[in-house]
Amino acid sequence: MNTNIERRISIIVPVFNRPSEVEELLKSLDRQTDRNFEVVIVEDGSSETCQAETEKFAERLNLRYYFKENSGPGPSRNYGFEKASGNYGIFLDSDCILPERYVETVRKALDKDGIDAFGGPDRAHESFTRFQKAVNYSMTSFFTTGGIRGGGEKMDKFYPRSFNMGYSREVFEKTQGFAGMRFGEDIDMSIRILENGFRTRLIKEAFVFHKRRTSTRQFFKQVFNSGIARINLYKRHPESLKLIHFLPAVFTMGLIALILPAIFWSPLFLLPVGLHLLLLLLDSAIRNRSAAIGLLSVFTSYIQLTGYGLGFITAFWKRIILGKGEFAAFTKKFYK
Repeated sequence: MNTNIERRISIIVPVFNRPSEVEELLKSLDRQTDRNFEVVIVEDGSSETCQAETEKFAERLNLRYYFKENSGPGPSRNYGFEKASGNYGIFLDSDCILPERYVETVRKALDKDGIDAFGGPDRAHESFTRFQKAVNYSMTSFFTTGGIRGGGEKMDKFYPRSFNMGYSREVFEKTQGFAGMRFGEDIDMSIRILENGFRTRLIKEAFVFHKRRTSTRQFFKQVFNSGIARINLYKRHPESLKLIHFLPAVFTMGLIALILPAIFWSPLFLLPVGLHLLLLLLDSAIRNRSAAIGLLSVFTSYIQLTGYGLGFITAFWKRIILGKGEFAAFTKKFYK
């Protein structure tokens, strides 16, 4: 990519029934130190729209709002980029809040290195609930995801995630944007970006505060579908499946293998589980400076590991053993 071209940035946000979250995101966009950007809100068939919230910022931000029939986040991001005027699109989830130097940080990185595509990590904001902070720990900790969701992926082959992801219009035109997958569409997009010869980069300083799911049930649905998506991605891109992706499934089967003899023979079989629980509790409590969040993190981490593991095992059985086609669970709720 030419490092001398002007970066006209369009921030594109697909939305489904989240007006209050959109208002928080728009407030953070209104506080940006670099205000040379446009915002494209794509309402994806919501019954509870955010149009009133966007109108509050119509005179403060270069903002456009579109309503379309429900299709899921991937096609809605594509729709937004087609409507955008920028030559560089940044995709955010509606449940994100941006630090005030986010746009400034991204632009400096783009101007310096001429990046084709980028991704940034996420953090927990001080205003988040204890549960949200525990979920954030579970999704970014080395002891749950290996740290690959927390900004620790290899710099030479980084796979941006769609909650905080950007790429050039050249990338969009060559790849045709996100596929119609219900889940895992961001990893599929990242793989195709690299396959087309573009460069990706992790910009660690371009982090967002990401709320993620706000209930146990929603969180389980998210990680269960993430496990399914990993097998769907394997069927599309066989080289994408790595050893680390098997670990939650191995953990889940191992947990079952320990629980059964603990019930029928001796509780000592659960000693490894107890040590793991203690490790999670201490690590999260130290990182979050809260024993309460540490305790919650034990709970959310086991949801994350077993939910993903069960989704992975289910998809492995259906798609690889039985040879069935691509699928996702909970398909009425596309948004994570």
